Amino acid sequence: MLRPPSAWAGGAAGIVFLLAAWSLLATTVLGTGDGVPTPWAVVSKIFQDGWTFYGPHIGQTADEAVRGYLLGNGLALACAVLVLLVPQLERLIIQLAVASYCLPIVAVGPILSLVLDGDKPMAAMAGLSVFFTTLVGALMGLRSADRASLDLVRAYGGGRWQQMRRVRLVAALPSTLAALKIAAPAALLGAIIGEYLGRVDNGLGIAMTISQQQLDVTRTWGIALVSGAVAGVGYGAVGLVARFAVPWSRSTTVEGGGV
Repeated sequence: MLRPPSAWAGGAAGIVFLLAAWSLLATTVLGTGDGVPTPWAVVSKIFQDGWTFYGPHIGQTADEAVRGYLLGNGLALACAVLVLLVPQLERLIIQLAVASYCLPIVAVGPILSLVLDGDKPMAAMAGLSVFFTTLVGALMGLRSADRASLDLVRAYGGGRWQQMRRVRLVAALPSTLAALKIAAPAALLGAIIGEYLGRVDNGLGIAMTISQQQLDVTRTWGIALVSGAVAGVGYGAVGLVARFAVPWSRSTTVEGGGV
């Protein structure tokens, strides 16, 4: 029997379709103004600017995003484990997580800029952007542990910590890694939004703001495209780690999809 199209083939087809639609709209319906350049003009501008322009901006934003990613996800994973070990704290932790998710990140930024110095507000906003998603994914994974295995640990005198260490942590890997994949682009977005506060000299958010002020439409689109590419690299890197960290999850998915 024929194998179904791979995820890579589907993604490539989607990119080709988007580029074709973008080019068509830029040269027809939206071509009357200067707000939508063609994809080829944007790519040409990216290569014209080169690494000399993009390198410092990507490095600054990536540094903020990585620090926020580690901080937010680390806190989320710790809270998820704490909920299972001390169930009395579940309501408090969930309420705080929901509150952090519902707060407009644009409104939180100015407050963080008053409390923190340097580029720390951007890292904090990146961490805030990933906390809720990772907490939910980790909790789902920890609670998906096999009931019989938990009962077996309990029968041998193990408590919640032994159940966590021997059963729940392994069971939580697929869901947790899936949440961590989603968190990678979210952290980058949080860092870029934080850079609109203007507390740093470099960064993709700063570069985009300057390009908009200079009415450099092609460069603005180029920065947006590069930002999306960086987010995609982060998502793919975590996804690659997940493929090797939980190979049993990958094989189950393939078998379930048919051959």
